[in-house]
Amino acid sequence: MTDTDQFKRDLLLYLQDARDAFLWKLDGLSEYDVRRPLTPTGTNLLGLVKHVTGAEAFYLGTVFGRPVDAPGLWIAGDAEPNADLWATADESREEITGRYRRVWAHSDATVEAFGLDARGALPGEGGPELSLHRVLVHLVAETQRHAGHADVVRELIDGATGLRRGSEDMAPGDEAWWRDHRERVESAAREAGGRTAG
Repeated sequence: MTDTDQFKRDLLLYLQDARDAFLWKLDGLSEYDVRRPLTPTGTNLLGLVKHVTGAEAFYLGTVFGRPVDAPGLWIAGDAEPNADLWATADESREEITGRYRRVWAHSDATVEAFGLDARGALPGEGGPELSLHRVLVHLVAETQRHAGHADVVRELIDGATGLRRGSEDMAPGDEAWWRDHRERVESAAREAGGRTAG
C-alpha cells in the first residue's frame, strides 16, 4: 500500500465516522423529534443529514463530473434559502437516510476511482479547480462540524450523548452527578461574569 492509499483510507475513515454518527443520532426518535428546530435558526437532525448529503453529492459528484441525485445546496444556488437544512412533511426519514447512504457509496466510488491529486472543477464558467485531497479534507471538516451540531441537538432532545450509542467517550456519572457538574460550571461562569461586569 502506498502512502497515498493510506491517506485516502484515513480521510475516508474520519468521514465515515461522522456519517455513522449522523445516523445514530436519529435512532429511537419520533418523526417530530428528528425534524423539530432546536435553535433560533431552525437547526434540526434530519435537516443536517439532508444538508451533508447534498454537500457530498456536490463535492464528490458534480465537481468530479459524476453527478448523483441529491438535494440541491441553497448556498450553491441550487435551492431556495435553507431548503437543504430541513425536511418537509412529505420527505420521509427513510427517503433522506437512504439517499445519504446511496450518496456516500457514490462518494466512496469517486474516491476509489481517482488519485488524491486528481482535479475537479466547481460548476460555472471559470470555476476553480480543486484536488480530490482538498475536497476530502473539506468534507471531513464540514461533516464533522455538522455532526457536532447533531450532538448538541440530540442532547437537547433526550439527553443522549457520545459518538455512538453506548459510547464510553463521556465522563461516567448518573443524572445527579451531571446536574451537580452543570451547576458547578454555571457557578464558575457567574463568578467570572461578575468579575468582568464589576
